[in-house]
Amino acid sequence: MGIEAGLTAELTHTVTEEDSAASYGSGLMPVLSTPHLVALMERTARKVIEPELSEGENNVGIRVDIQHLAATPVGMEVRVRAELLEVDGRRLRFRVEAWDQEEKIGEGYHERFIIDVARFIQGVEKKAGGAPNA
Repeated sequence: MGIEAGLTAELTHTVTEEDSAASYGSGLMPVLSTPHLVALMERTARKVIEPELSEGENNVGIRVDIQHLAATPVGMEVRVRAELLEVDGRRLRFRVEAWDQEEKIGEGYHERFIIDVARFIQGVEKKAGGAPNA
């Protein structure tokens, strides 16, 4: 694993009704919801490191510290950028930022953890097998 700080990635996304606060139930407005902004930021951070992962590895989000600074209406394009700031073993810390066509709409930090997929799935299956029936 040769992942080093300084790697970056960007993505663009046009806000749809399905991305809106009204659709997510997090508000009633036809604007980009905070949960979807967070999802876009996580997706961008994944995009930074996925080409660097070894076979059998993947990554999961473990921490999000985001400020949603401004509303973005449905139909407007959003650009999201992630920069890998720190690598601490398998823990990765990113700076994430987002802009719409008018202004900066979000910023913060996101952490991800590199996992061994087989071991992770084993743990999930063990947990699911021991879960009480609802």
